[in-house]
Amino acid sequence: MTTDQNVLADISGVYTFLDQLPERTLARLYQKPSSCLTIFRLLPVYARHIVLDLLWHETPFSLSQIEVLFRKAEGKRQLESAIAALTRLHILTVDQDILSFDESFRSHFRQALTGGGNHQSFGVPSSEPDSHAVDVAFLDKYANDQWETILHFMVGSDRPVKPSDSVLALLEQGNLMIRSGSKGKMTITSRGFQFLLEEVNTQLWGLLLKYLEMAEAREMDLVEVIGFLFMLGSLELGRDYSTSNLSAGQRQMLQDLSAYGLIYQRKSSSSRYYPTRLATTLTSSAPPLISASHAEEEKGFLILETNYRVYAYTSNPLQIAVLNLFITLKSRFANLVIGSITRESVKAALKNGITAEQIVAYLNAHAHPQMRKQDPLLPPTVTDQIRLWELEKNRVQSNNGYLYDDFRAEGDFNLVRDYARQLDVVVWEASPDLPSPACWRLFVTEEGHPPIRDYIKRRMAAPQR
Repeated sequence: MTTDQNVLADISGVYTFLDQLPERTLARLYQKPSSCLTIFRLLPVYARHIVLDLLWHETPFSLSQIEVLFRKAEGKRQLESAIAALTRLHILTVDQDILSFDESFRSHFRQALTGGGNHQSFGVPSSEPDSHAVDVAFLDKYANDQWETILHFMVGSDRPVKPSDSVLALLEQGNLMIRSGSKGKMTITSRGFQFLLEEVNTQLWGLLLKYLEMAEAREMDLVEVIGFLFMLGSLELGRDYSTSNLSAGQRQMLQDLSAYGLIYQRKSSSSRYYPTRLATTLTSSAPPLISASHAEEEKGFLILETNYRVYAYTSNPLQIAVLNLFITLKSRFANLVIGSITRESVKAALKNGITAEQIVAYLNAHAHPQMRKQDPLLPPTVTDQIRLWELEKNRVQSNNGYLYDDFRAEGDFNLVRDYARQLDVVVWEASPDLPSPACWRLFVTEEGHPPIRDYIKRRMAAPQR
């Protein structure tokens, strides 16, 4: 997979989100050159080729002329897919095999490439020097600290600093964490653990897409919110920008994005802000975080033995906290953690919604280079046992419902049971082989209880013959 394809994989959710927007919303987005440039970056590679090939032609193109460009490519299927992507986003229209550009997108995308104008869609650099100026190293550390605060909270690390209320709401709305118990303690979900397995860019866009959904619910201007996020991806790292060209809603966004690590503001009332690397790489293939502590994990740091023992060559507190979700940790050294995969540790992970396949996927993703020389990569005895423990947990299923018993006669029971069968609400009924009246018992779903209750009342109210 090429670097370009990797970027597209990371932000494919954004493209899907745009694909579902109404034409009127897209038309407003196309009024900003920065939005046009970002949307162009989100397009599939062949769609981008078509845009660049047609951008400077003033007359419409026919499909036959476009097909010439694809003779040396992979053929008609790629052309059809690219045209479909462009028409769904209303960048191109097709009328009797003639392709026409949306004029707003064409003019503003040209402006994004050539410069000029007073649109201010690529931010307004602060005109006055900052007496509390920060450098790129500071911004990288700030972004890393903010982002890892979120991840540490998700895995239950005991840290003095916790995410803001807006971040907690986002984690809950995104089903990455749920509240449980009388105190409403937040714990990670299966989706949350899957989130930890993803690349940072994918994680970030996952949260931002949920933020866009919440913005709609809060009746914020969706075009302003999307446009501001798109603008951030085009800003320069290390430069401070003025808030003078931002709307009231976008100024409010600065506080939220600061909690995610995308923006640095010394004070919420400050008239300037600094985009961090998390923001400037939103639509880029560059790494969104610069942290030396992650270098070892990129190469793989886990060794799993057939006796279920795990050796993790890491000093990263976050990775150790993730391991603690499904491994019983026994020893910790300067750059080595030793533990075991046990029935109890896997059961605890399963209780939190983490699946056996996710545990195996994590072990696969972070396997040490020495393990990658083996075939299969992970010991089958261990992976099979993890899956068996999951099956053991799923052996018994619980259902909410109502139990009917204490019938006066077998005939009364048969009438109620037959009625419940007609409604298809029977979860369980006692075996007829049991001695009466032990077999006169019936368990139905919650939805089935009201009609059966009413049926029994009608039977009891009816005159006896």
